[in-house]
Amino acid sequence: MSAENELSPLTDTVRAHETPEGIRLELRLAGPIVRACAWSIDMLIRIILYGLIATVFSFFGGVGTAVMLIMFFLIEWFYPVLFELYNGSSPGKKAMGLVVIHDNGTPVSFSSSFIRNLLRTADFLPFMYAAGLLSMLMNRNFQRLGDLAAGTLVVYRDKELVRVKLPEVEGVRPPVDLSVDEQRDLISFAERSSQLSAERQIELAAQLYSVTGKRGEAGVREILGYATWLTRGHR
Repeated sequence: MSAENELSPLTDTVRAHETPEGIRLELRLAGPIVRACAWSIDMLIRIILYGLIATVFSFFGGVGTAVMLIMFFLIEWFYPVLFELYNGSSPGKKAMGLVVIHDNGTPVSFSSSFIRNLLRTADFLPFMYAAGLLSMLMNRNFQRLGDLAAGTLVVYRDKELVRVKLPEVEGVRPPVDLSVDEQRDLISFAERSSQLSAERQIELAAQLYSVTGKRGEAGVREILGYATWLTRGHR
């Protein structure tokens, strides 16, 4: 029996992308509501900054006003770009667990971040980001006009994964060549084995009898050996 499984259908808010290295990424798209919350947080931060700058530079007359306006301009247009280049998200997006990436799953670049934020003016038309909201509702990736022009997506940031320690079993080279999905299934079985009962492990291992040629606990150990060999650089 082949270990290759059919992938379950993706939900409407998840997009899959396969890298040139064969790594399959699942991107969870952020919808209008959570993005509006992130925007509100960023707007509040900018308003506080504007208030502090205005208070400080109001004491310096005309020169202070000129510097204040320049700082307002820089904050308005480069505040999101700076943070998106630094860690992929502005403070508001970070607070909501969001990140900006290219639509191929790679980190956002300066040009893409600048374009998507420059076109916030078009998204704002005719008032209160009506054009941007309409654009998000009309395409399956929730992209506003700036995202469409820059080729970017706003997705949920994946939580940092803690690698599960595999059982201490001597590595065994699989007797047949395995596809990427089959290798992933074997490693997943080994990572979850400590959470499964002995009976369930034996039941799952029996499905690969045609590959392992072993049943019972011996079959389980054989599969764990394959997973160990796969995760330790094929030594």
